[in-house]
Amino acid sequence: MSNPQQLRYSKEHEWLSATEDGVATVGITEFAANALGDVVYADLPDVGATVTAGETCGELESTKSVSDLYSPVSGEVVEANQDVVDDPSLVNSAPFTGGWLFKVRVAEEPGDLLSADEYTEFAGS
Repeated sequence: MSNPQQLRYSKEHEWLSATEDGVATVGITEFAANALGDVVYADLPDVGATVTAGETCGELESTKSVSDLYSPVSGEVVEANQDVVDDPSLVNSAPFTGGWLFKVRVAEEPGDLLSADEYTEFAGS
């Protein structure tokens, strides 16, 4: 499992890109996608919704279970990935690229996000 170095990670297995013009992209990690199994449904936050760091903002349903989706930051959702809604398997096949989940205008970033190396160690334990 290779976690991109430029991303930051939550202990709930979400990743967060660096902000561009105040907007960051959120997805779930390859570790989480593998643990879920084949994702068959994605309920993503609505554009305009306010999300809060550490709180649920949607869910992913797989052939194994339903898993809550947590926001790693607080802010306003500016885009949801319609491609994932139409084809949830993108979460499994491309968790760090085409399988991203939503973009958020970051209001506040928590200080407890992990680096790639820290997340790899955390997920491996």
